[in-house]
Amino acid sequence: MKTHALGCGLAAVLLLAGVTTPAAAHHSFAMYDQTQTKTLTGKLTRYIPGSNHAQLIFTVLGPDGQPLIGTDGKPARWGVETGSAAAMARRGLSPKTFPEGTVFTVSFFPLRDGRPFGAMTGALIKCGAAMPAGGCTKDTGESLLVENN
Repeated sequence: MKTHALGCGLAAVLLLAGVTTPAAAHHSFAMYDQTQTKTLTGKLTRYIPGSNHAQLIFTVLGPDGQPLIGTDGKPARWGVETGSAAAMARRGLSPKTFPEGTVFTVSFFPLRDGRPFGAMTGALIKCGAAMPAGGCTKDTGESLLVENN
């Protein structure tokens, strides 16, 4: 009887370990279309420092610096995940680097399902509080980092 109870307890522990391990693991990039790279310029609405990935949430801007309007009649919003907040901090980047309203350009792999989100894969260029003449590019802004996933 004790052996059966011990065996059930051990099985429960192993089952629990198997269930919790994938949650702690880093996610796959399979959800991103890595055959396609998008480059967008936007105005930051929120910087989210996360333990797994930091996220930049932004309103997409046109070449004139004005928000692009989505099919719903509202300004188009996108999000991009970067490296972890700790990795970003080691590179000197923090929430203070990205105050709300910062104009930046980022290249990323978009989600396969079409939702407006992606994983950074190219340069991140910061251009300040307003769109520079000629757009936010490596020539008109500050190149902060380059990611290659």
